[in-house]
Amino acid sequence: MRTKTLIMSALLGLAGSASLMAQTNVYSLNAVGYVNLSVAPGFTLIANPLNTTNNTLNNLLPYNNGAIPAGTQFYKYTTGSGYAVSTMDDVDSVWIPNFALAPGEGGFIKNGTGGNLGLTFVGEVMQGSLTNALPQGYSIRSSMVPQQGTIGPNNISLPNLGVPGQPGDQVYKYTPGSGYAVSTFDDVDSVWVPNFTINVGEAFFVKVATGTNWVRSFSVNN
Repeated sequence: MRTKTLIMSALLGLAGSASLMAQTNVYSLNAVGYVNLSVAPGFTLIANPLNTTNNTLNNLLPYNNGAIPAGTQFYKYTTGSGYAVSTMDDVDSVWIPNFALAPGEGGFIKNGTGGNLGLTFVGEVMQGSLTNALPQGYSIRSSMVPQQGTIGPNNISLPNLGVPGQPGDQVYKYTPGSGYAVSTFDDVDSVWVPNFTINVGEAFFVKVATGTNWVRSFSVNN
């Protein structure tokens, strides 16, 4: 049985800069591990970078003796419907309602404390041919694997996550304290301008004129 370790580190765009590291241990064809995120006070767009048999908030981000403080909120956006809010309950210490958060999705977490909030995701790296649906209009999406990369090509030092686009489509990257930066799919060169870097555990808004699929083939052995 062959063992391999992947360590991927990235800088999450938080005020004051916070580090983000994913460590993955690979045994045979399965790759399991954890991802630690440090979330500054206020709103941050996060994603679930690892798959489990139960991709819900109560399983992914449990109360765990105050690790997720009561009153912490998660905002999930649904195309055509807007935001719904889940709150860590101060009586039962569970998320209400218990939203699903699968790899490839994302949402805003609101840290109401005065310091950074530590989040830990534990699960399996998704592999093979992966399909992430991008519905017409706005949606919050993320990489389905824990890998830092750019939304398009033309960066020799980082992988291309291959976010699809047509002329005029847009990606919105949110930085706490600064707001949104916008990348537009250029109608001349057919590339994203600017070519944003997406970090492990980071989600972003996508606006597409026509619904499409973000398809990527991934293997930890490549």
